[in-house]
Amino acid sequence: MKATDIFDKRTELKKLPVFRVGDTLKIHLRVKEGEKTRIQVFEGVCIRRRGSGVSASFTVLKETHGDVVEKVFPVYSPTVEKVTVSHKGKAHRAKLYSLRKKKYRL
Repeated sequence: MKATDIFDKRTELKKLPVFRVGDTLKIHLRVKEGEKTRIQVFEGVCIRRRGSGVSASFTVLKETHGDVVEKVFPVYSPTVEKVTVSHKGKAHRAKLYSLRKKKYRL
């Protein structure tokens, strides 16, 4: 057994809900400010999922105060506390990059 296989098994113990592209997600992030840590919620539409195993990641897009913010989250990142699906969406494409240009309501 390789060392990477052991790492893969250890990180895949983290349970995430089943979500797809087009779903509205709430990502609870652990933010460290000085010596204190707090939880910050980032809510937006999942526009991309890529990879498998430890290297898997997903991209979330949200609009705040007229600006579009896009963040890429590794699935097994230690800063991601939990992910919840707040609304299921229907997407006919695997990647929703067209939402970057459009104004939309959450």
